[in-house]
Amino acid sequence: MTQDELKALVGRAALQYVTPGALVGVGTGSTVNHFIDALATMPVRVAGAVSSSVKSTERLLAHGIAVLDAEAVTRLPVYVDGADEIDHSGFMIKGGGAALTREKIVADLAERFVCIADESKLVQQLGAFALPVEVVAMAAPQLVRRFAAIGGTATLRPGVLTDNGHPILDVRGLAIADPLALEAEVNQWPGVVTVGIFARHRASLCLLGTADGVKTLSF
Repeated sequence: MTQDELKALVGRAALQYVTPGALVGVGTGSTVNHFIDALATMPVRVAGAVSSSVKSTERLLAHGIAVLDAEAVTRLPVYVDGADEIDHSGFMIKGGGAALTREKIVADLAERFVCIADESKLVQQLGAFALPVEVVAMAAPQLVRRFAAIGGTATLRPGVLTDNGHPILDVRGLAIADPLALEAEVNQWPGVVTVGIFARHRASLCLLGTADGVKTLSF
């Protein structure tokens, strides 16, 4: 199966964790696009979705699925999103699609985080994928120096601003042995909006697309 076919497979598989008539949190990215398309096929549709990006909102609305603002919702049964990397503890790197802050906000509303990914995203240790960090622009040079001090090479993602209007630093060269500790540290640095380590908001389970079908990892 192609990578896109694996993404479609897990996008459809995630429907089993969605309650018809309830609200659902929806992430961002190519795998999530398949999930959104699958949502539109449910015989009894969801009541609405809380979306983590403008692109996902547009796709949901195109399917006739109502989109609610996060501030209007106090709790979500489930949040479904992809990952750039996920380890065997459910810790993730996210932000390749530049939606990491809103993704973390919606994930915080959810009782369960269902990660959908193809098998190439499962790693022993986070860090091979460049770590995205949403930052306030004036702090970027200082944050580049801070990452250099811990062994990372940070560069601005060219031509990209988040839906919040901020640039993103992509940090290469980090082997993230303790995701919780690094997430907590980087989030304290002045000028960081959100770091793309999802450790406090790790996945509850992962639906992993493999050549043998969907494998479920519980954490």
